[in-house]
Amino acid sequence: METEGTVETADPYGDTDPFQWDTREDCQVRQILDRVADKWSLLVIALLDRRCLRFTELRREIDGISQRMLTVTLRQLERDGLVKRTVHPVVPPRVEYELTPLGGTLHHTIRTLVTWTEEHQNEIAAARSAYDARVAAEESAGA
Repeated sequence: METEGTVETADPYGDTDPFQWDTREDCQVRQILDRVADKWSLLVIALLDRRCLRFTELRREIDGISQRMLTVTLRQLERDGLVKRTVHPVVPPRVEYELTPLGGTLHHTIRTLVTWTEEHQNEIAAARSAYDARVAAEESAGA
């Protein structure tokens, strides 16, 4: 429908503002982004890019993650089809985790994000320093 020179497209959710997609509690995009943008998920996906790892190896490699948080993260990634869990029938059972093909495509995106961060880290550091100096000057002027 066209209104005064603008074109509106039909939205199956009835939203008129395309930037409000994330306010719906049942939004699948929001739920998926919450999962894959989580710091623990990003680290697990990055570590599983090159090889299968056991739970203890993942825990050793991810500084600061608790056993419970790693368990929850792996279960969520497995549920989303990003990680495959394999239990080997030995005593004691040996469990390995690896990326699925879908998880591999996500890793490519994560690698792009990391590359961007590496390329712009000096600019970000300079912006942070300038911001901190400006805030400190404003606080001392107001004191």
